[in-house]
Amino acid sequence: MAKLRESPLAEAIQATAQTQYLPARKPTIYFIGMTTGKSSIMKVFPRWAEHLRLGDVAIQGIDCKWHDDPAVYRRAVEFIKSDPLSLGALVTTHKIDLLTACRDLFEHLDPYAQLMGEISCISKRGGQLRGHAKDPITSGLSLEAFLPGGHWRETGAEVFSIGAGGSSIAVTSYIMDRDRHGDNMPSRIIVSNRSQPRLAEIREIHHKIGSPVPVEYHHAPRPEDNDALMATLRPHSLVMNATGLGKDAPGSPLTGSGVFPDRGFAWDFNYRGDLLFLDQARAQQAGRRLHVEDGWVYFIHGWTRVVAEVFDVDIPTAGPAFDEISRIAREAR
Repeated sequence: MAKLRESPLAEAIQATAQTQYLPARKPTIYFIGMTTGKSSIMKVFPRWAEHLRLGDVAIQGIDCKWHDDPAVYRRAVEFIKSDPLSLGALVTTHKIDLLTACRDLFEHLDPYAQLMGEISCISKRGGQLRGHAKDPITSGLSLEAFLPGGHWRETGAEVFSIGAGGSSIAVTSYIMDRDRHGDNMPSRIIVSNRSQPRLAEIREIHHKIGSPVPVEYHHAPRPEDNDALMATLRPHSLVMNATGLGKDAPGSPLTGSGVFPDRGFAWDFNYRGDLLFLDQARAQQAGRRLHVEDGWVYFIHGWTRVVAEVFDVDIPTAGPAFDEISRIAREAR
């Protein structure tokens, strides 16, 4: 059986239902994802830990396959729950699948996790295993970092989310929050996905929220289908790659013939990988007057919110202290 190494510089393990996890020898945060060893967080976290004075702590990657066997997720979560020095985890790619497989292992789920059926953060408090959906917060912070204030109200622009998984659920839910945004709403939201079940799940969540924005759900098994949907967007609209393609797997949800909306925004949630979606957007950046954004700021906000939760420390989301955290990450990556 494969064994998990405790060293903060250990290679990530390819998890299986039979993985024998070794007890952590120091306070440890885990990164449950795919190709986690290639993530900048493996270089960034030790620098952050020093800056935040977390003490002698470690980070360890746990790699699962895309839509893995539920037993794989349960084995990993059971280990974190039972091991005293395993303090929690950031979850990416597997946010929905992991909670579906492990819901009964958690004593507490925050309101977003309950609503969205996903978790991006695992922590422990008072003997309880706690699950959190941080993405509605982190995606909102990341979006506000580049989208002008009042953008939807002033332009009548639309949103096209390619992908219907956890990140898409989070950012669309943030965008359609009338209590937060008032009348600053897009005129339409389009969600596409390669498989039907994820579309049904996001539709149900949007129904629970009570979206004030018209939402369309499209089965798009081919990149050409997304090209056609993108062609219907108004100028100034936002196109998001929320599929994982470009990082978790190579490729793009668009073909090279897809045309981005004039004066629009192209946002790839990825910052590493082959990043073909970003290349496609940058090829049209000048001609279509696009703002092109990668996933680096999303990475910073995502990880800082989870580190703050797992280690129970205060990390600001803006201002000089956050700027210093960002600077450290840029230099370490």
